Amino acid sequence: MKTLNTKKLATLAMLSALSFLIALPFHFIKIPLVPDAPHLLFEPKDIVIAVAGFIFGPLVLIPMSAAVAIMEMTLSGTGIFGIIMNVASTLAFTLPAALIYKAWRTITGAVIGLCIGAAMTAAVMVPLNYLITPAFTGYPVELVAALLKPIAIFNITKYALVAAMTMLVYKSLKASLIKARLIPEEVIPKNREDSDKTGAPTKTFDYNKTVWIISVLVIIVCIFGILYLNGVF
Repeated sequence: MKTLNTKKLATLAMLSALSFLIALPFHFIKIPLVPDAPHLLFEPKDIVIAVAGFIFGPLVLIPMSAAVAIMEMTLSGTGIFGIIMNVASTLAFTLPAALIYKAWRTITGAVIGLCIGAAMTAAVMVPLNYLITPAFTGYPVELVAALLKPIAIFNITKYALVAAMTMLVYKSLKASLIKARLIPEEVIPKNREDSDKTGAPTKTFDYNKTVWIISVLVIIVCIFGILYLNGVF
């Protein structure tokens, strides 16, 4: 048990570092999604955190989100305000996904969890920005209110992309961790659906062609939407 806990902690630390590393280039190559809110930038760190939530359950998400947010603060310089907003958006996305997948451990549960998580970010971040941004930044409430629609569009677009990317990379990332013996089989919760009503074995979280195609289409639609919003065509 002690070995398992040590390995789990080491794996979570590694995944937190990986989450930070894939976000790192986006602090230098800035990608604004919505022209009316150019300070809101895309970065894909929540892909790795969502995968960790699927593998280890929702309890790991709070410490992972906080750890990555603190690491990112060293680059963004946004202080406690940045940490709060960073952690809030990550948890709004990953917690519903992990909770739903834990209860409904199939590809359908994963897809629904990620979709609900993407919608939750807008539902959480819009009022949160309205309530705390003026206090931390000194911006007038009227200015923040004018940005609420772009903030909602940003979060929906960003997390639709992140959800689709998570569906594409989850299987290979989990397989790599298992191959490296960082994830023993018993880490996976035992409430998975291993058989259908006839007793025949079924695959949980099977990345079939339909899900792969839908994920790619979501990414393409989001990219075209971003280009349209930025006046490219």
